[in-house]
This record gives sequence, structure tokens and C-alpha cells, in this order.
Amino acid sequence: MAQKPLRIALIGTGFMARIHTQAWRTAPRFFALPLDPQPTVLVGRDPATTAHAAEELDWPEHSTDWREVIARDDIDVIDICTPGDTHAEIALAALAAGKHVLCEKPLANSVGEAEIMTDAAAAASGSVAVCGFSYRRTPALALARELIAAGRLGTIRHVRAQYLQDWLRDADAPHTWRLDREKAGSGTLGDIGAHSIDTAQWLLGEPIVDVSATTQTFVTSRPRRSAVTGLGGVAADLDDRLPVTVDDAVAFTAHFAGGALGVFEATRMATGRRNANRIEINGEKGSIAFDFERMNELEVYETTGDTAEGFRRVQVTEADHPYAGAWWPAGHGLGYEHLFTHQAVEFIRAVAGETPASPDFAEALQVQRVLAAVESSAANDSIRTRIPEGEPA
Repeated sequence: MAQKPLRIALIGTGFMARIHTQAWRTAPRFFALPLDPQPTVLVGRDPATTAHAAEELDWPEHSTDWREVIARDDIDVIDICTPGDTHAEIALAALAAGKHVLCEKPLANSVGEAEIMTDAAAAASGSVAVCGFSYRRTPALALARELIAAGRLGTIRHVRAQYLQDWLRDADAPHTWRLDREKAGSGTLGDIGAHSIDTAQWLLGEPIVDVSATTQTFVTSRPRRSAVTGLGGVAADLDDRLPVTVDDAVAFTAHFAGGALGVFEATRMATGRRNANRIEINGEKGSIAFDFERMNELEVYETTGDTAEGFRRVQVTEADHPYAGAWWPAGHGLGYEHLFTHQAVEFIRAVAGETPASPDFAEALQVQRVLAAVESSAANDSIRTRIPEGEPA
């Protein structure tokens, strides 16, 4: 018996669009799903770019009018892979039209927008609305959450999170929309720091309640992308520059509702670090440590009183580990793209009513509140800033 189709419109034609496309197609090939995801139409801004992307990624249709696509009766899901300044308008229109929504992170460019989106999602009782914090779908981190929830670490005392990249280390690397506050909302903080915030709150099952922060912008202008040519992005005219209006790096301390102390750092200028998304959690009875550059491994320490007590390396590829059993034999590791397949799987199951939708817009709103508090604290010379009370993470 044929499964009911779940027809998808993806808005965006960049990096995230490519990996979301692969995820929708791969999910039913490895997981038993209650619905059949069908990529139906790709939406972009520029006609030529959109047509090329649709051909390259094998989308049956393409359009430059997302409003018209949302209004179509043959579309069930709106997948938003656009800059942050467009998230609210597109998501609100999709929810009003009764569509399910998957929105890339961070949810919006402001708490106000995120609150409106969360209220709309709550009111759209027939629609599933999820924010794309994809690192939750890492098997090792999902296992870490199970260990913490089972009490294996005891009372949590410390959370230590870093997200280190280096793709902006060259002061003459070209300008992108991610360096424009009006489009991106914030810089490193919202782009990758948001992942660390969500991961930490999700692992502990409790929100951050206050922060003390500082941010820094090391390079205040960069060459216009149209002025950059040649292998390696050699600038044709280094004087044709655009201002950088976001942070390059952020560091902050935080307190969690349960009393744990957090230390967070994020930068896109850590030379040599390509995607070092790290977290360590210390409890009274044990610890876990994770680094995405070794994404199939989890370090686990449990106090036993043994003289050989120490961290042990768990290779999270066994059939009984989260997600891993659907893929390859034990020891055959997964990669970055698999997180998005797992995200698609969980989204489809939520649409079918099999599992709760998570992270929903309320959870994403909590992250947005922390982002806003970090910026406020940094602007006020690292004054300790409380997070307004809202839905628990």
C-alpha cells in the first residue's frame, strides 16, 4: 500500500538548501517512515540561479514567488533555508496557510519576531513547526542526553561549550550576508553560538537563566563579494569593501536553572579549527565530553572507585545507539549530512503524530532570549543579564 505523500517546498538555494535536499531524499531509504517525503518545488530569488539549482539538485519545479508556492494546495511542508531577516514573514505565511514548517536556526533576528512566530505556531493546531538545531541529531550527543537523563552523571555542576571555526580568519575574505546585522541578526553568536546554547539546554533539560558576556569584531570591513575573483578568493579591488556589522567572536558565562555554571565561547576566527563544536559536562558522579570533529565518539567518565578509573571512549555506532542502527555496521562512522537526515526523519514522524515536534518554536524562542541577553550583557560591559521567563527548554 502506497504511503501518503508529504510534498515539500524548499525556500533557499544555498548551502543549507543542498543538504536539506539530500536529507529529504535519503530519509526514506534508511528509515521506516509513516509518510513519503516528496521534494516538489525549489524557491529562490534570482530566476537563473534558482533554475540552475533546481536542475543540479533535481527538483521537479522551481519558482521565485514563495507566496504563490505557499498558497498551493499540493504543498504540505515549507522548509525555510533563507537568511534570518526573512524567517518570520515566510513562517507566518506558511502557518496561516496550514502548512508544516521547518525553519533553519536561529528562529528569527529578534525576540519579538520569535515570540510572534511561536504564538502563531501554537495557534496553528494542525501544523508542526520545528527549528533546525541539527546537532541534536548527532548519535553521540543523543546518547549523552540519555546518560544525563538517567542520572548517570548525578547533579550537573559545569557546562563547558566551544564552537570554533576559522573561515573568516583572513581579513580579506569576502563579505557575505552573515556579516550584515540586518540580514543575519548577529554574527558568530547567532550563527554557531546558538547551536551551543541549544545543545546545552537540551542536554540538561533546563534553561539558562542569566549570562555575563563580551563580544568582539576583529575585522570591521571586508571586500564586496563581486570584487573577489580567482582561485582562493583573491580580491580584485581590496578598497571596495563593505562594513562588518556583527560580532566575530563571543564569550560568556551562564547559570542554568538547576544551578550549573556554564562557560561558552564561539568564534569564526580560530585559525586551524574548521568545525570544532565541543561540549563537556561535569556532574558529581561523572562527566561526558564531545567534539564534533570526532563526531562518532563520546568520552564518558563515571566514578567507580577503581584505581584504573578514567575517561573511556565510546564509539557511538552500535545498532542500539540513537539513529546509528539504521545505517552501517558498527564502526562505520556517520558524517555531517546524516544529522539532517535524522532531522527530516523526526520531522516526518512528528507530522504523522508519532512523536512530539522538537525543537519546536517555543524551544527556539528560549534560545533567542539567551542570544538577546548575551548581546545586552556585552553592550552593557558584561553586566549579568537575566533571561526573561518563558517556556522551558
